[in-house]
Amino acid sequence: MEHRILGRTGREVSVVGLGTWQLGADWGDVSEADALAVLEASAEAGVTFYDTADVYGDGRSEQLVGRFVAAHPDAGFTVATKMGRRMDQVPANYVEANFRQWLDRSRKNLGVDTIDLVQLHCPPSEVIDDDATYDVLDRLVDEGVIAAYGVSVETCAQALSAIARPHVASIQIILNAFRMKPLDEVLAAAEAAGVGIIARVPLASGLLSGNYDLDTAFAEDDHRTYNRDGSAFDVGETFSGVDYATGVEAAREFSALVADAGLADVTPAQAAIAWIIRQPGVSTVIPGARNVSQASANAAAGSVGELPSSFIEGVRDLYDRRVREQVHARW
Repeated sequence: MEHRILGRTGREVSVVGLGTWQLGADWGDVSEADALAVLEASAEAGVTFYDTADVYGDGRSEQLVGRFVAAHPDAGFTVATKMGRRMDQVPANYVEANFRQWLDRSRKNLGVDTIDLVQLHCPPSEVIDDDATYDVLDRLVDEGVIAAYGVSVETCAQALSAIARPHVASIQIILNAFRMKPLDEVLAAAEAAGVGIIARVPLASGLLSGNYDLDTAFAEDDHRTYNRDGSAFDVGETFSGVDYATGVEAAREFSALVADAGLADVTPAQAAIAWIIRQPGVSTVIPGARNVSQASANAAAGSVGELPSSFIEGVRDLYDRRVREQVHARW
């Protein structure tokens, strides 16, 4: 597994990490035993970066990740969590007292005194643009509550605003073959500033695995069922904002590109993750996994290596033809 420095954290992390939203059992049941097995399998495959949040399973994900990391004290893991979605996402709630309360809870869940990396969890643009936000975060670093901070964003404009701040260590943003706008400016700006890029939703909520069709049914408590219209949270987090029918057809074309590229034993999901890894400026990619086989297969994408130029060109053409009109101007 290749490793890269995660921006201003100065930490070396695996190019494929693990997103642990699924382990909170917020969208489909995942037992505690299965969750810990996923974490173990990812580590065995070379993963050293784990991304969680205080709202994933109302703290369940943090607790499981914390237990797992504590059981491997010499493994060199880096854990990033997020804060800011335990209350309404309005600027008035992003104040020091709430930051401290949220972080105290996360530290308890994770079983640590100092959190490796905390990220504001898709806050309003006003919060990202406010000097006071970073004054508080800097104090928390000085006090040892957190070692570093970053921002998880919804839009490229938000990313560029945060990158301009002198102590922002990382940006987490949706980046995949169906969400290419970050390639326009964000990745280059982050690389120039020494800010890490954490790419989330790398498989467009599973679409890019090529395993879904128009008849695929998702559980009622799965965001791929209840958030297709964006009624629960930003619709861009579900299928990357692509209409499901369009996404299924585009994913079928993506799978054909993988087959035509002659990538031996590489699945569409692995090719999708490998495509992100090869974008200049990306530090790590955080696919989720709900079972051991998914965790191991995703991690293996970190060893795919260079991709044929024909495949890269085909992915861009597919995006321009099928997806760009739906998503590029929105985020």
